[in-house]
Amino acid sequence: MSLIGEAEEAGLTGGTDGAGLRGSGRKCAVVTEPVSTIYEGPFAEKESEGRKVSAIADEGLCGMLLEVTGEAADGYLPVRTFYGYTGFIPVRDVRLLSPAEGRAWEASDLWVTEALCLDVLSVPAVEGVRLLSLFRGSLVEVLSHESEGAGWAKVRLADGREGYARDQYLGEKKFSQEGVFEGGIVQRKAAEEESFRRDLVETAKAYLGVQYRWGGRSTSGIDCSGLTSESYMLNGILTYRDARIVEGYPVREIKREDMKPGDLLYFPGHIAMYVGEGRYIHSTGMAGNSGVVYNSLRPEAADYRQDLAEGLYAVGSIF
Repeated sequence: MSLIGEAEEAGLTGGTDGAGLRGSGRKCAVVTEPVSTIYEGPFAEKESEGRKVSAIADEGLCGMLLEVTGEAADGYLPVRTFYGYTGFIPVRDVRLLSPAEGRAWEASDLWVTEALCLDVLSVPAVEGVRLLSLFRGSLVEVLSHESEGAGWAKVRLADGREGYARDQYLGEKKFSQEGVFEGGIVQRKAAEEESFRRDLVETAKAYLGVQYRWGGRSTSGIDCSGLTSESYMLNGILTYRDARIVEGYPVREIKREDMKPGDLLYFPGHIAMYVGEGRYIHSTGMAGNSGVVYNSLRPEAADYRQDLAEGLYAVGSIF
């Protein structure tokens, strides 16, 4: 898939302060842990229907930039992601950066990790000391390719440490994190519709078998909107993180009869990606069919989900 590098603003401000970092001198942050939970508030748990549950809203992956929208409290930092989602992240899981340092990280030679789990080692050899294990979708700065051993890239982690990772598991970064500095969402335009749709489906398929995790967005666990938003993001387009169509993001509602592979299917509280021939891929918490799986909209199919087929209320597309 080819992308037009020209960036354009989606017009969203988001965060607790729509002014963002523009001219303010406020800090941003970069995630340094393999996966860090972004919570609804400055707390990890909450009460729901008489029981204690997680307050997870989203997850940040290593290398992801965040806008800092306020002061830390009780060990949590209020943040806004580059795709417009807000929440609170543990201070221990990030490194605070000045706007200049954040821009330098974004402008460096960042690559996306494509393995389900990728070890970064101390030396370019399989017996090296493991510095960190990264999940699919993380970001590392590549310092050199195959300069110190065939098949190895020298990389810098978000915490500043340098190590080595298998080059074959590093892919092109197609999305922009500039929204952290612009106070909005910076999109890239997708070109070549057919190849883009094909890439979307292939990206989602790479998560097959990953367990369902409420609020998750990595190969250690992912939820329905985590799967769809991550699949679009890895192909350069930033969509809304939750399971609904929101004005200002590129997904618009289309007629059901017009849906094509890569389009999004909306159900009450749930979202999936259409893959063609009546089938869709999604991350579901359904007992006995949990995780990232295929299901069908067709009653005659063995993997038909009647509850979802009857609840489909909208189809969304960026085209």
